[in-house]
Amino acid sequence: MALYQEQSLKMYNSMTGEKEVFKPINEGTVGMYVCGPTVYSNVHLGNCRTFISFDLVFRYLKHLGYKVRYVRNITDAGHLENDADSGEDRIAKKARLEQIEPMEVVQRYTIDFHNILQKFNNLPPSIEPTATGHIVEQIEIIKTIIEKGFAYEVNGSVYFDVKKFNETNHYGKLSGRDIDNMIANTRELAAQSDKKNPQDFALWKKAEPQHIMRWPSPWSDGFPGWHLECTVMSTKYLGEEFDIHGGGMDLKFPHHECEIAQGEAATGKNPVHYWLHANMLTLNGKKMAKSTGNNILPEEIFSGNNDVLDKPFSPNVTRFFMLQANYRSILDFSDEALKASEKGFNRLMDAYHAIDELPISDKSSIDIKSWKQSCYDAMNDDFNSPILIAKLFDAVKMINNIKEEAATITSEDKDELQKTMSAFMFDVLGLLDKVSENNDTSDKLSSTIELLIKLRAEARNNKDFALSDQIRDQLQEMGIQLKDGKEGTTFTIKPA
Repeated sequence: MALYQEQSLKMYNSMTGEKEVFKPINEGTVGMYVCGPTVYSNVHLGNCRTFISFDLVFRYLKHLGYKVRYVRNITDAGHLENDADSGEDRIAKKARLEQIEPMEVVQRYTIDFHNILQKFNNLPPSIEPTATGHIVEQIEIIKTIIEKGFAYEVNGSVYFDVKKFNETNHYGKLSGRDIDNMIANTRELAAQSDKKNPQDFALWKKAEPQHIMRWPSPWSDGFPGWHLECTVMSTKYLGEEFDIHGGGMDLKFPHHECEIAQGEAATGKNPVHYWLHANMLTLNGKKMAKSTGNNILPEEIFSGNNDVLDKPFSPNVTRFFMLQANYRSILDFSDEALKASEKGFNRLMDAYHAIDELPISDKSSIDIKSWKQSCYDAMNDDFNSPILIAKLFDAVKMINNIKEEAATITSEDKDELQKTMSAFMFDVLGLLDKVSENNDTSDKLSSTIELLIKLRAEARNNKDFALSDQIRDQLQEMGIQLKDGKEGTTFTIKPA
């Protein structure tokens, strides 16, 4: 019997605002689509949190025995500035500023995206389609939506008629918005736009003369609207109705709302059964975003080259930090939180590696079966990783009690404890038993620097200022800057 038949998984459906028992369309198989990145700059940590959250979902569904087709797109065209129907294409703008081809921009930042997620030990999706690879399909679905009366062409552009759609459907049901109120409160003048209503959104945009990225269509040389690509790629690879659609909370409106409208207009079917949204990562109490500059890049964390952290942290520890909050909760990034996560991660790994040496008894004084089910109960409750981690630390206490002979365990229970911890730590949470060679080197470097800082402190206490200064100066020559403060000495490593 597959695990999914034994466990009752609930997930929070953004459409209903409730946790619902998960029942896939086809038993034993799951279709999941997650909105991927627009590849015009390095992926920042806030983006990574979203993709780590859905990697957790993917991993747990696979762990339960489901056959999962996970589709995550790459947006390489059509995403205009400010997520609107006007302005410059983000990728084309980057290409213009750097005087390179748009596809060079796409290639550079797609590679960066893959490299970073690989460092975080994310599993690759089953399919990773691109917007530019599906222009033909996007043109075809626009034709269908026009034929069904939910879109109109004007001056070479095609717009989705939200008001017409809302006569028989409900535009705004995911985000809880009322279209009549939106129209009443709008400040956009009809004369300033080709749209019938300000809430209408582009399915196809006629390219201005300066617009680099363009394709021929029945209406004009132009490019597809940003929302359209996800409707096309999700339905192509998962069907007109599929199980799970995920993305960041900021995509709920208008992006996901538009996806629903497009899908229902084209097929007459509800495209998605469960909508999942990951919440934001904040820095200094504010949303982490490329557009505002309030962000930190993963490589800046791994190298220690930033103004936020006292030292480098490995991808493993950073991933563990992110999983200590439920994916629907806001998580604030700080040096203190990373340090606490590192200590917790090391405690967890030390305890796991101590299982082999635990003494065996004829009888267990601990209930491994109940503890194991409590781990499943945590993940079955909307992928509640912080509760799962708390249960893993309950196992740490059990292991320490057995080591101190305050508790006993049988050989069978010991094997079950080890097997269960391994499954949840490595298969489900996606942690690595040991960091990669590069990150292991980084951790050893940090430990070495910390040792030199202690030796320098001892030299200063002994009034051996020559040795103290020598340690500081030689570290500085190697690009390692020491900073003395009230709470001790910290360091930063300058990039080579």
